[in-house]
Amino acid sequence: MTASKRSPVRRSAGRYYDDLFAETLDLLLRLRAGERITWSGRHRPALEGLGVYPRPVQDPLPIWVAVGGTPTSAVRAGKLSLPMALAIIGGEPERFAPFAELHRQAAREAADAPVPALSINSHAYIAETSQRAADEFFPSYAAMMNAIGRERGWSPMTRQSFDALRSPRGALVVGSPHEVVEKILFQHEIFGHDRFLAQVSVGTLPHANVLGAIELLGTEVAPAVRAEIALGMRVRSMRAAGARSPAATLEAHWTNTTAPDRAIPIRSWQEERTNGE
Repeated sequence: MTASKRSPVRRSAGRYYDDLFAETLDLLLRLRAGERITWSGRHRPALEGLGVYPRPVQDPLPIWVAVGGTPTSAVRAGKLSLPMALAIIGGEPERFAPFAELHRQAAREAADAPVPALSINSHAYIAETSQRAADEFFPSYAAMMNAIGRERGWSPMTRQSFDALRSPRGALVVGSPHEVVEKILFQHEIFGHDRFLAQVSVGTLPHANVLGAIELLGTEVAPAVRAEIALGMRVRSMRAAGARSPAATLEAHWTNTTAPDRAIPIRSWQEERTNGE
């Protein structure tokens, strides 16, 4: 049976899933807090003085709440002071900014503690050139999205739609190292997030391609993004301290410490210099 989004069946299923998720998350947090647990709920048998082994190496075990497009999920993560992993797989990134604000606002209202971290999670692929990245990623990505779309009533994924998603304001983080750096930095201006998670292994993408994309992510993209964000933080810090020309002061530091030009998004650096003057 197929239920429309507005049908009583779909709404009832949504309420059941939300209740199940909340209960399971509560159980997970209780298990994290202590070695042995006594607990009861509505969706699974009760636990009476039971332990879970082996215990995690981390103390406490890191728990992130994944959120797609439901505001109440973002608020729940914030109220629990848990980091949020915000998935952006369609639409413009700007449309998801309210979820980040809901998460932070709920965290501030719930506890006098640092605001929990935010991660942006997206489908991503990196190759030496933009064209190569698009040509290699599209077949497996389209096959996966079309298979899911047939179940959910989505329109077919065409190459035109795919290329639109690759645009600067699209959801896909697919392109050359320079393009991917620029896109991550653009999203960082919107969200101020702490982590970017790239889901590279999509559909039938060959393993060698996945490994190549991961290598470029680690050797070119990540260092450039970190350097760019660190530079921006230094510029803002120097402005706050009353420096007359923070960009000029940083120029020698930048020249002596950065990676080769290929790994540095020059446009963003020039903007920081202009703003810093």
